Amino acid sequence: MTGVWIKRLGLGAAAVAVVAGFAYALREQPVLVDAAVVAEAPMQVTVREEGVTRVRDVYTISAPIAGHLARTLLEEGDPVAAGETVVASIEPLDPPLIDKRTEAELVAAREAARSAVAIAETDLKRARAALKLAEEEQARALKLYGPGIISESALQKAESEVELRRAQVDAAHATIAVRKAELATAEARLMPPERNSDGEAGCCVSVTAPVDGVVLEVFAKSEQAVAVGTRIAEIGDPAELEIVVDLLSADAVRIRPGADATITDWGGDAALAATVRRVDPAAFTKVSALGIEEQRVNAVLDLAEAEPRLGHGYRVFAEMTVWECARCLQVPISALFRAGDGWSVFVVGADDRVRRADLQIGRMNDETAEVLSGLAPGDVVVLHPSDTIEDGTLVDRRIEG
Repeated sequence: MTGVWIKRLGLGAAAVAVVAGFAYALREQPVLVDAAVVAEAPMQVTVREEGVTRVRDVYTISAPIAGHLARTLLEEGDPVAAGETVVASIEPLDPPLIDKRTEAELVAAREAARSAVAIAETDLKRARAALKLAEEEQARALKLYGPGIISESALQKAESEVELRRAQVDAAHATIAVRKAELATAEARLMPPERNSDGEAGCCVSVTAPVDGVVLEVFAKSEQAVAVGTRIAEIGDPAELEIVVDLLSADAVRIRPGADATITDWGGDAALAATVRRVDPAAFTKVSALGIEEQRVNAVLDLAEAEPRLGHGYRVFAEMTVWECARCLQVPISALFRAGDGWSVFVVGADDRVRRADLQIGRMNDETAEVLSGLAPGDVVVLHPSDTIEDGTLVDRRIEG
């Protein structure tokens, strides 16, 4: 009889163990989630864009006259002194090559000019002879006018003839000067270019540096013929740097001159402080990498302290402060999800069950969002909520911050 009861007790215990095992296996399993604590802290909203450094005042050296540019000896980075360092030397252009036909025409023009000079000199002799004859006639007229042999009008006619002949002599002298100038022109067309003792054409213009600084870029390094206004080099002072950042026009309207900025990813270990000096009033169209036309606006920034390792045209990233607060309640944006037209989060309660809380959100940056209502400091929210979480879900939280 005792054995039967022992057997029954064993079967009962086994049944209870089986039921307990099923109950344990079918119990509600908590969902493992990452969580964060909502707290009050300083917050900033910034705009981050790529920018380029540039020398504030760049001076472009160009050719003041057309000529033959000598080889530029300066290279990028060479220092220059205002009014002393010669940036470019421009020599006269060589005359064009003269073919046989053109040479024959020029020789003929020269001989014609020589003949014209000879003709003009002959005309001068004729004019002088006529003047001498007119002066003799005037002298005889004066002698005859005294006794009254000739009239006063005859005397005036003789005097007028002398004046006319003198004018012809002056005209002959002027004609000779013109013909000689024409001869000099014809001979100059046949002259080879003048060379100095070294066999080089004499330099007529030396262009010096307008300011102290360094050579930023040389556009014309080799010896070549240049026209008026041809760019030769650019000069500037790398110590006077500014940063140009092109922004979306929608971001540009949020930035004001004087806003703080931080320069990052420029190659150094620490970020650089900067200040927005100017936001351009006009935008320009730029095609993005995705082929989308965007309206961009240039913002100009000044560094708080000069950085000698930066130069002209270096790539940097600028973060410009749009809004900031010393202390405000904020929640990680990874905890937010859309619920209708608003934002919501899952708040973990003391019993490790979540409830959905609707929020009113203010400013947002890349990491956090300002909470205007719906949460309190110390609340624990679920990060990256999945579709397996809903109101009342049991969670096993792992606090991240």
